[in-house]
Amino acid sequence: MSFTWTHEIESPVAAPRLFKAAVADWHNLGPKLAPHIIASASPASDTIGSVREFKFTSIMPYSNIKERLDFLDAEKFECKQTVVEGGGIGITIESLSINIKMEPNSKGGCVCKVVHTCKLLPGVKAEEQAAKSKETASSIIKAAETYLLANPDAYL
Repeated sequence: MSFTWTHEIESPVAAPRLFKAAVADWHNLGPKLAPHIIASASPASDTIGSVREFKFTSIMPYSNIKERLDFLDAEKFECKQTVVEGGGIGITIESLSINIKMEPNSKGGCVCKVVHTCKLLPGVKAEEQAAKSKETASSIIKAAETYLLANPDAYL
């Protein structure tokens, strides 16, 4: 059964900076900000169809996740990725795609909209999977936000 859920995260950081840090360059920034979770990450490309991999420490329930870039509009701060391996694929999830869009707000910051479309394996509760996905998205955005607020010259 497929489910879709949306999560919105407000940030005082401007959309261009947050998109670069939390999405486009997360493979570099993530291991620096969360080395207790992300052991390493492969470089990403802005080429449609490219795949980047994150390897996790033993704190995570799975060892890695590979995500394919399906769509990218860097000028509108939007991308779509599909998880192609790891991250619960074959354990709790049959398929997962994530659409991320950062929309500037009137306060100089942005609203990050994350839409997950997921096909769960039998017996997996959508509410539990949604809660985990929302927590992960929020933690990535908030980690990048904290870094950007502390480093105002980063990702300009």
